[in-house]
Amino acid sequence: MHDHTSLEETRQAPLSQRGGAGGGVARLAILLSGRGSNMLALVKAIQGGVLQDLAEVAVVFSNKPDAPGLAAAAALGCPTAALPSQGRKRAEFDTEAAALLQQYQPDFVVLAGYMRILSPAFIQPFAGRILNIHPADTHQHQGLHAYEWAFDNHLAETKITVHLVDEGLDTGPILAQRTVDLRGAETLAEVERRGLAVEHELYAETLAELIRVKS
Repeated sequence: MHDHTSLEETRQAPLSQRGGAGGGVARLAILLSGRGSNMLALVKAIQGGVLQDLAEVAVVFSNKPDAPGLAAAAALGCPTAALPSQGRKRAEFDTEAAALLQQYQPDFVVLAGYMRILSPAFIQPFAGRILNIHPADTHQHQGLHAYEWAFDNHLAETKITVHLVDEGLDTGPILAQRTVDLRGAETLAEVERRGLAVEHELYAETLAELIRVKS
């Protein structure tokens, strides 16, 4: 399968060459648009889990200043920043957002429910350092509503995918995948519950492995 196919490639670029903090502690810019459940799981992993002593939160950023995840991040002591995207042209907004994030010198940009398709204006400054988590096998389903897709098609299982972001929609190199057993899941809410439990573990574990190979 495609598990970890890209981790070997990343060994060529040590963390210390990424323009961030270096020293083996990776600075994360976590991007969200909603409640930020994956952000909360990552912060928990940093504070006392698999990312402890490996990563720190440089900033939690949102394109929605009223996103509940921003308040949750601030309550945990994380630096936060917001830039409203509503009514903005995509490339113009992405250029401004990328410039703002560069001030925090992130080693990795971690998409955690960031509900925007990124343009080259955003991707190019962080090329090879943007991660996304997608609640499906990206070879089978791209874009939104992946849990709905699994539920509507009565799938017995689905896969959570962590991948690097390129300029396509969920087309970047896969870093890790993990199967979600959906047998007996009779509601969409149950599908989502099972999927999120896997998301929250897999994202932190994949990041930890990626940081180790770059250190």
